[in-house]
Amino acid sequence: MLTRHLLTATALATALTATALTAMPAAAQTMRIGLQDDADILDPDQSRTFVGRIIYAGLCDKLVDLDGDAGIIPMLATDWAYSDDGLELVMNLREGVVFHDGTAFDAEAVVANITRSMTLEESRRKSELSSVAGIEATGPMQVTFTLTAPDASLVAQLSDRAGMMISPTAAEEMGANFGQNPVCSGPFKFVERIQQDRIVLEKFEDYYDADRIHLDRVTYLPIPDTTVRLANLRSGELDMIERLAAPDVASVGQDSALTMQETVGLGYMAIYVNIGNGDRSGTPVGQDPRVRQAFSLAIDREALNQVVFEGTAVAGNQPFPPTSPWFNTDLPVPARDVEAARALLAEAGIDRIPVEIQHANNPVVTQMMQVVQAMVAEAGFDVTLRATEFATLLSEQTAGNFQLSRSDWSGRPDPDGNLHQFVTCEGGINDPRYCNPEVDRLLNEARASTDTEVRKTAYDEASVILNADLPVIYLGHQTYIFALNNSVEGFQALPDGMIRLQDVTLSE
Repeated sequence: MLTRHLLTATALATALTATALTAMPAAAQTMRIGLQDDADILDPDQSRTFVGRIIYAGLCDKLVDLDGDAGIIPMLATDWAYSDDGLELVMNLREGVVFHDGTAFDAEAVVANITRSMTLEESRRKSELSSVAGIEATGPMQVTFTLTAPDASLVAQLSDRAGMMISPTAAEEMGANFGQNPVCSGPFKFVERIQQDRIVLEKFEDYYDADRIHLDRVTYLPIPDTTVRLANLRSGELDMIERLAAPDVASVGQDSALTMQETVGLGYMAIYVNIGNGDRSGTPVGQDPRVRQAFSLAIDREALNQVVFEGTAVAGNQPFPPTSPWFNTDLPVPARDVEAARALLAEAGIDRIPVEIQHANNPVVTQMMQVVQAMVAEAGFDVTLRATEFATLLSEQTAGNFQLSRSDWSGRPDPDGNLHQFVTCEGGINDPRYCNPEVDRLLNEARASTDTEVRKTAYDEASVILNADLPVIYLGHQTYIFALNNSVEGFQALPDGMIRLQDVTLSE
């Protein structure tokens, strides 16, 4: 077991002046990665955290993957094609792949995986695969998806958790408890997990692409405090950290022992509003869109970007950044307007209103929400902030135990992945429990078309409705910044923010 002595907040002052900590060094080919949060359950069908996806990048291969331009490339599927009417998707599969328990990867394994994603009671992938009527093995290494309607987003969905392949043997044995001992087919296999402390994987010797894997072991360490995370990187206790805080960019850039990589993300930062998820939805902010609009108008998004992210983020008010071709230019990022916000509250019969916002307990998000708290106070919102560990925050969202909840979405290459499952009536991650049949119609229409203009029109029309209803209050779009020890070579930051370990090495 890896021995480590990570810095804590109480030891930080000493650590910042010390050149190194007294600790046993890790093995030369053990990669130690500092994460901003702890992952939730390690079951691709049930999980929803960003850091969980980072771990899956080492643990669970997918049918398809993304390249540096967020384009779809082969992974466990070697090629694919839609039928002329768009109602069938045929995928040919990679030969010579086995799961970590020795189970063979073949067409029947894919059928079992997709069926599980569609039918497991706890699955969050159902809405992502809602266009799939069925799947069958049409050859030993070929599967055919039958669709209820054409779905331009399906292959992109299979580049993430809906396309992650787990061992059918382990899935059948463990059921909903699969995440306690996940068995996949990725370059590393599961060793152990200690909640809030570490997740350890080790090299899978029978990996089909083993020549590209040079690390013996990888340990993921959740450290929510950005300053402590960086201090551990500088001390040598970590080899890499994800989501370097913007205020630390300058000092890391001047540190000859460290390097940085960054990439603009595909997703967004947002506040989710409980509209219909249990008893806590019965508040003015949950029941009256004018109150939500007032809250949104009281926020200066560009100031948030400058104050909290030092200009590294992009202000936003939609699930797509203003630079995206899917952004509705008729709905520009609104300027702050406190008087208009007050007028909307007065129209709703409100002078001042108490609001509770839950948020992740890391310094960057905490600072962001403190700035929002001060901004909206001027319009009449008395905000109480409730900080919690990120996986707990997501559980509270699912259970409806929130009024407003601040959370990020890491984004998907197809626009459907940033919208459909969050705001459709049966969406798998629709924690606000927002439901508007017209939004469902438009997003289903966009999903079913391969015509970019048709899709853009549908997304634009849906954005007008969502901008008025505001079940999700978008704040902006972040840049993923990675900091690495100089011993790490071969890493490439991609727009999805994942840490792929193929071709990564650690030098002495």
